Amino acid sequence: MPTQLSFSSQVFQVDKIELEGHTEQIVKGGRHLFSLLPKAFAGIQQIGVVGWGSQGPAQAQNLRDSLEGTGIRVKVGLRPGSASMKEAEAAGFSTQAGTLGEMFAVIKESDLVLLLISDAAQAELFGRVFEALRPGATLGLSHGFLLGHMKNVGAKFPANVNVVAVCPKGMGPSVRRLYVQGKQVNGAGINASFAVHQDVDGRATDIALGWSVAIGSPYTFQTTLESEYKSDIFGERGILLGAVHGVIESLYRRYVSQGMSREDAFLNSSESITGPISSLISKQGILSVYEALDSQGKVAFEHAYSATYPAARDIIEEMYDEVSSGNEIRSVNLAGERLKRRPMGTIDQTETWRVGATVRKKRGQTKTPIHPFTAGVYIATMMAQIDVLLEKEHPYSEVANESVIECVDSLNPYMHARGVSYMIDNCSTTARLGARKWAPRFDYNITQQAFVDVDDKKPVNQKLVGDFKTHVAHKILAECAKMRPSVDIFVE
Repeated sequence: MPTQLSFSSQVFQVDKIELEGHTEQIVKGGRHLFSLLPKAFAGIQQIGVVGWGSQGPAQAQNLRDSLEGTGIRVKVGLRPGSASMKEAEAAGFSTQAGTLGEMFAVIKESDLVLLLISDAAQAELFGRVFEALRPGATLGLSHGFLLGHMKNVGAKFPANVNVVAVCPKGMGPSVRRLYVQGKQVNGAGINASFAVHQDVDGRATDIALGWSVAIGSPYTFQTTLESEYKSDIFGERGILLGAVHGVIESLYRRYVSQGMSREDAFLNSSESITGPISSLISKQGILSVYEALDSQGKVAFEHAYSATYPAARDIIEEMYDEVSSGNEIRSVNLAGERLKRRPMGTIDQTETWRVGATVRKKRGQTKTPIHPFTAGVYIATMMAQIDVLLEKEHPYSEVANESVIECVDSLNPYMHARGVSYMIDNCSTTARLGARKWAPRFDYNITQQAFVDVDDKKPVNQKLVGDFKTHVAHKILAECAKMRPSVDIFVE
């Protein structure tokens, strides 16, 4: 069972949801709550949004729009000469209006500082950031990476500030795009977790919840900063980014080797996952994909699932160990210097993704199928990730969002729109590095183990398939789905 967490709010209604015998607390979002934001942010005159990477543009604009007319200023802080300065100005922030400035000046003058610079920059600059914080200010993070790094080096947060986190379960562009869509559909947005790591004045919880509501989260669930960084860094290396890339590469090559045309191989691998499989999971849950198959399709699914689950789980368990031990964070920090000399290369130049560009141009000419073997491989990998997070006692809401909801509602739509690079490279440097590192491992293990077992006609592990059909995740997702906004993300 996950660790029991609880919180209370003096501003927002706190609801309870029952997830398979475990009670969790959430705050449901929506634009009708924007009038409560001045109370949640009582005493806060300026929110400094520091950084303009994946999350910075989205959160700065969403906060500014939500707080319009309240007198609370949202000011972006960037390095002098930053290439992002023009982008921030194009989004409506300016030095003339007092809404754009140098990052450390913005930190010193802000009551709430959202530190959204890259993870590598946080690791390098956190000492200077801490020195610049006002006593009694609130430091906000959208990722627990900094805590993981500080554990590695034996550092602590300043004792005289609040430390909170609001972590959207999707890339920054999704956070902004769905917020804009939410102007027509109240509550449209990306779910977020929140954590209160340090509360010096009793206000930290409401500040964090106000932040989450203001950026448009349909619902906000509780976690800890440590649990967040472990699940998040792990998840993006897994089914969110790295694993799905590796799965598609392996399936594409398999289908071509079996005689499919290259376009059909892409249609039945990538397009099947990012199209009908993701859509069904999003709206009706994981089990609905299996139930949508005919009897022959169910047999193919079971063979693929039975063979893939252990091959994927081997990598997933190793991955979690690397994250929880701090090794993966060290790896990201070590990459920082290398990236200054040699930037990351592109990841969409294999035959798979070149063919994909052609297939996307022909959409509408043929119906994209739910390929049963593809579904079995993809869902087995997803379920292996879910099981590892459950065994590590992560909150149920966190497990559902980091392994399923973020995939199908935020990330896969980007791959569906323009390919794997468009999905992965709209994310943080930490995520981009992790996806590149672990995708080949999934590709290799699935090709070398799972596909060999299928081709050798290894019997289906009926217990494994039976456990999938009755898995606790299905009921957890059914409860989470009740809070799903009616709008799907639209990616141009």
